[in-house]
Formats: sequence, C-alpha cells, structure tokens
Amino acid sequence: MNERRLISSGSSFEAVAGYSRAVVEGDYVHVSGTTGFDYAAMTIDPDPAVQTRQCFRNIAAALEQAGCTLDDIVRVRYFLVDAALFEQLAPIFGEHLGKARPAATALVCGLVDARMKIEIEVTARRRHWN
Repeated sequence: MNERRLISSGSSFEAVAGYSRAVVEGDYVHVSGTTGFDYAAMTIDPDPAVQTRQCFRNIAAALEQAGCTLDDIVRVRYFLVDAALFEQLAPIFGEHLGKARPAATALVCGLVDARMKIEIEVTARRRHWN
C-alpha cells in the first residue's frame, strides 16, 4: 500500500487554496510550484537570481521533510515570466541540479503575483538504502 503524506511550508495560503507544499506518495515526492518568497519573512526579492536561489532553498526544505535532497529530483518545470530570463538563470539551475540532471521543461507564462519572476515545480524519487 502506498504511503500518502502531506507536507506544509506553514503558509496560510496553502489552507486557503487547498494545496500542500509537497505530497509524498510511495517513493515519489511531488513539490508544488515554488516561488522565491522567503516564507519566514513573507518577503520576495525583486532580483530574479535571488528569487531562483530562494526557490531552491524552499524546495530543498520540503524535500528534506520527505527524506530527499535536490539530488533526488527526477523532473523539474521552470515557469518564467520572460524568456530572456532563461539564459541568466540557467547557470543557477545547474548549480542546484547538476548532479541530479532531471528531465526539464521551461515555460514562459504569467504568474499570480507581479513580483514573482520564476516558479519551479519538481518531482523527486525517494531512494531506499540497503
């Protein structure tokens, strides 16, 4: 039987919108689209590079609660507000996911808050060590 566990970042918006920061189902961890907000301070830096690094810190925190790291990511989706950001941010993606090298997709779209420049969604697979 597959285990299903919900992980929260502590944001009140999760309850309002009816979602979890991450869902653990069996070996897989599905992390919701994650933005560059510092959830402790509920602030967001205007710099897309700073936001991207904060996205990865937020994702890493959710994965840690599920028993994973960034190295366990098998799928990533990047949502950018401007295609021109990809070239600037790609090296930061590589810093964080260079070891995992997950399947990746980048999309250009609008995000729900004009301050947000990037949102990142990932799926990780938990490893079982013998």
